[in-house]
Amino acid sequence: MAQITLVAAACVLVLSHSFLPGVKGTTFTIVNKCDYVVWPGILSNAGVPTLPTTGFTLQRGETKTINAPTSWGGRFWGRTHCSQDSAGKFSCLTGDCGSGKLECSGNGAAPPATLAEFTLDGAGGLDFFDVSLVDGYNVPMLVVPNGGTGQNCTYTGCVGDLNDSCPSELKVMNTDGGTGGVACKSACEAFRQPQYCCSGAYGTPDTCKPSSYSEVFKRACPRAYSYAYDDKTSTFTCAKADYTITFCPSPNTSQKSSQGQDTETTAATTSPLDFNSTMVYEGAFEESGASPSILAHVFRSHAIVGIVGITMAVRWIF
Repeated sequence: MAQITLVAAACVLVLSHSFLPGVKGTTFTIVNKCDYVVWPGILSNAGVPTLPTTGFTLQRGETKTINAPTSWGGRFWGRTHCSQDSAGKFSCLTGDCGSGKLECSGNGAAPPATLAEFTLDGAGGLDFFDVSLVDGYNVPMLVVPNGGTGQNCTYTGCVGDLNDSCPSELKVMNTDGGTGGVACKSACEAFRQPQYCCSGAYGTPDTCKPSSYSEVFKRACPRAYSYAYDDKTSTFTCAKADYTITFCPSPNTSQKSSQGQDTETTAATTSPLDFNSTMVYEGAFEESGASPSILAHVFRSHAIVGIVGITMAVRWIF
């Protein structure tokens, strides 16, 4: 009888947790403000559930909403210059995940790639997040928390276009018939030396210091990770937030304006995260709500788990 009571109580807890109105995951709203198509990729951390998609197409001006379960962790990035060959193999010039398909299916981004990294419901119940250039840079990105609380709950990202201003020894050039740079390598990726990779004798915060190359990234994007131990100014925390991830929240600064002005020069002389420029960031701060169909799927999934648990428990007891 005691066993039956304990099992029943546990099952009630599972089911009640599934249907409490305050229990929900985190909503990620992915927005493409670039003047070109972006193919976002997603990699979940080891030991956590994968999201409903691991790769998709985001047309110019398009938005996609994804719901993540509590305690999820992983990264988002943008793939660019993607195509499919005659054999059906999908590949990208930047951020390619090597799966040969639109979905990344457990594969991460090949450097260089701008990364948005998240650990939800971590220490103290806080979400930890950052935008990282440790693996290089390929596309402007902004992360904005919506509805969260906390002293360090604020935006981060790398809004300026670094591809054309990238040092020549780090620059990745276009190979699909276009011109100009399409990505900017990290010094670690370019030179494979311990002092740039924070490895070997340089594997601690005391021995691995910013390099002249990482400082190029840091000056352009002061809130983004520029090298492995760039924690103090680059990690942010929120409680109970949803997040908007925007590609190219400002105009594409690798392009000339209609007046002929080099907009990259303008971006270089303006704070990359100057939120007084409301027109530049239009659309980046919209509140994100979870799709009703996705939430319904989540609740149904929890209910099924609870019902299966009850059935198995009863069979085990009797």
